[in-house]
Amino acid sequence: MRFGVVGCSDIGWRRTLPALAADPAVELVAIASRDAGKAERYAARFGAAPVTGYDALFDRGDLDAVYIPLPTGLHARWIRRALEAGLHVLVEKPIARDAAEAGPLLDLARDHGLVLRENLTFVFHSQQRTVRDLLAAGTIGEPRALTAVFGIPPLPPRDIRYRADLGGGALRDLGIYVAQTALMFLGPRYEVRGAWLTTRDGVDVSGAALVAFGSDATASLQFGFEHSYRSGYEVWGDGGRIVLDRAYTAPAGHQPRLRIEFPDRVEERLLPPDDQFANTVRDFARCAGKDGPEATDGERILRRARLLDDIRAAAE
Repeated sequence: MRFGVVGCSDIGWRRTLPALAADPAVELVAIASRDAGKAERYAARFGAAPVTGYDALFDRGDLDAVYIPLPTGLHARWIRRALEAGLHVLVEKPIARDAAEAGPLLDLARDHGLVLRENLTFVFHSQQRTVRDLLAAGTIGEPRALTAVFGIPPLPPRDIRYRADLGGGALRDLGIYVAQTALMFLGPRYEVRGAWLTTRDGVDVSGAALVAFGSDATASLQFGFEHSYRSGYEVWGDGGRIVLDRAYTAPAGHQPRLRIEFPDRVEERLLPPDDQFANTVRDFARCAGKDGPEATDGERILRRARLLDDIRAAAE
């Protein structure tokens, strides 16, 4: 699968582009930037052709897919450009500013038979499957409450995530992880019961939400740019509790430590290391490479977007 890259980002440099370059089913063909020097630096590292300007990338005619790591506020324009050019799209999360902007893009991908996928890599780490299997086996009984947190220290003042015009903010950048965690383990039917966002210069920098799932379970979600680093969740059932730290940003060599607490004992399990970025790229290439591409996960993507919209609305 011949990939082009629309934009030169830090997450691309550190995690996604190495995963693309290492996958035997992928060829990194070209990397585009508005800055010619940056395009040349990225392209030299990953053995691709440098391209100055995003439009020039789409004029090449030798691509099957693109990876878009641009700021959220620019996603819709370039996703649409790629889909209309007949290219599959892997885009950094979130796919768009809100569900209203995401819906037409997902419809366009479906109509063209193309894969459009958010690069929300943590869901492809095997530690999440381990937790799902434990819950399905009734290890802690019926889940009654979930707590998920993702916080990082303050960013550099000029970071794009502090720019409202580019779709920045902690809810979109970090809240999507904790929202997906709740949806993944408690199901699709929810009601936001309360939320708040702390804003600085028109951008949310931290927040929290309380979400009810049916009549039996609740989720407490917390996120922000004003914290010491923390990334994890716990699922509390009527028979015990599962705790997982480093749930969202586990590096490839990290060996996860999962804790299961029962009323009379505590079990700790060391899980095998895994590479969530490599797994994401592999699954994307597999889906897009089929004769008839698999569903683009449109419903799940929209459900995440709607939950973020509902949290924002409750906070406002």
